[in-house]
Amino acid sequence: MERTEISEIGGEFALIDRIAAATNTTLPETIKGIGDDAAVIDSGEFYTVISTDMLLEGVHFDLSYVPLKHLGYKAVAVNVSDIAAMNAVPKQITVSIALSNRIPVEAIDELYDGIRSACEAYSIDLVGGDTTNSRSGLVISVTAIGTVAKDRVTYRSGAKPNDVLCVTGSLGAAYLGLQVLEREKQVFLADPNMQPQLDKHEYVVGKQLKPEARTDIIYDFIEGGIVPTSMIDISDGLASEVLHLCKASGVGIRVFEENVPVENPAMLTATEFNLNPITVALNGGEDYELLMTISQEDFEKVKNLSEITPIGFVTEEKGAFLVLNSGQLTPIKAQGWEHFDAESK
Repeated sequence: MERTEISEIGGEFALIDRIAAATNTTLPETIKGIGDDAAVIDSGEFYTVISTDMLLEGVHFDLSYVPLKHLGYKAVAVNVSDIAAMNAVPKQITVSIALSNRIPVEAIDELYDGIRSACEAYSIDLVGGDTTNSRSGLVISVTAIGTVAKDRVTYRSGAKPNDVLCVTGSLGAAYLGLQVLEREKQVFLADPNMQPQLDKHEYVVGKQLKPEARTDIIYDFIEGGIVPTSMIDISDGLASEVLHLCKASGVGIRVFEENVPVENPAMLTATEFNLNPITVALNGGEDYELLMTISQEDFEKVKNLSEITPIGFVTEEKGAFLVLNSGQLTPIKAQGWEHFDAESK
């Protein structure tokens, strides 16, 4: 049998496209299947949105420096973020875990303390899940369920020329927090008597260990009568999400380098690691902020929301470009965190 590596077809996103192309939905209640931040199901008076994410030990987290309570909280937050990206309000979650025999009951209690803390923070209920054995460490899979009025659901595919591209919060800190944690881990392994030096990096480390889903923005939108024309959460870096919006909406996007929001603690940490802060913001990932396009009419209302920053605009001409401070255009490419090297700094 012929063997094709996933990398040969273009990686994770190409694999998702391949699966989606071979999958047909047949039920009239299925409004949106594979291809957005969440599936959309017609529930009569409203839409139900459903999203699932999986976190694997050794791939998505390292228990040598990730507290279990923080991990439980983050596992919920990253799924709630997908619900928010549909302009929906989260309601319930299910949690499934696979455990190795090295994990004691007390550790699971700590994990679920974090899960319950997130449920309280986002006003959602934990309503079920599954547990099973694992031979390769801890695995956490969370399914989040939310609701949205039918005239307020937002997809990746609705961006139109002249819409304003906006982002919530600031970018790049989560990736930099990971760099700090990995560095301190290596220092500790080299000399177990050395204590982690995290005090001056509290901001970026916090963004990595305990990110927050931007459900606050969804409530602001409801109150303000604002419906983005398209939206996506920033899990894989700004560049990747910009390209997703371009592809889904069939449009082009221009992002102004000078407008990309990066907080001072992230700027300083990027300098410490000899990284360009804008490169980190574009490709770092795990920020879980919301990237959206807003119509000119709704942008007048968005101006009053301090947590939203306009960073660019949508064009009819396809292609995603970063407008440098010099005015030069450079193509936006989704490099991903694993490709930070000397050439991309």
